[in-house]
Amino acid sequence: MLLRNTIFFLIFLVTDNAMATNFPTSERSQKSIALVEDSLRKQLKQKELEYGSSIFIRIFKLSSKLEVWMKNRDGKYKLFKEYPICTFSGELGPKLRQGDRQSPEGFYFVNQSRLNPWSQFHLSFNLGYPNAYERFHGRTGSALMVHGNCVSIGCYAMTDPLINEIYALSVAALKAGQPFFRVHVFPFELENKQLEEFRQHKWYNFWLNLKEGFDYFETHRVPPNVEVSNGRYVFGSSSQAD
Repeated sequence: MLLRNTIFFLIFLVTDNAMATNFPTSERSQKSIALVEDSLRKQLKQKELEYGSSIFIRIFKLSSKLEVWMKNRDGKYKLFKEYPICTFSGELGPKLRQGDRQSPEGFYFVNQSRLNPWSQFHLSFNLGYPNAYERFHGRTGSALMVHGNCVSIGCYAMTDPLINEIYALSVAALKAGQPFFRVHVFPFELENKQLEEFRQHKWYNFWLNLKEGFDYFETHRVPPNVEVSNGRYVFGSSSQAD
């Protein structure tokens, strides 16, 4: 029994060290995180949230804001902070093709491999465009990011001080065991009254599909699992590890 427990402990140490070794980091990201970590811990404590808790991000184009939600002790997500987006590209509606200078809309996820602590735009994480829905519809493009430096050719750009906070929260959550965090990007808050104003818009039916995911979170305060069936997003309950 002692031998078996010792072997298990050694395997745990090797796995844990390998994850730490492989986690993308740079001197810049370490310094940026150190600048904001103490302040974030204090802000989170005031909202009864913990540094390293799982996160969920929503982006709204029309109001140019990025929301960071964090998992509470009851397993639901609570809004921690709204960050103004410095700039994004294009107009309301999804990205269709490489070079159209359009920031995407849809449902994405970010794991540690999509972090870029060496970004030419200070710090960044890749949304993973095109996702399964976009590939089904033949949409093209790559390297669609949330990053700093306040310039955009298809990405969502923040100021450097703000991306420092968002990046620090992302790294803390992933290091604490969240396998990935979800990023949902909408044209605007998809409530019935506001959506009705866009009934004649060419992307109205697309936004109706996005609304299903928006409504799921509004109802449950847990981001849904997102899959694609017959060229549509479909939603269901997600793992509590998310």
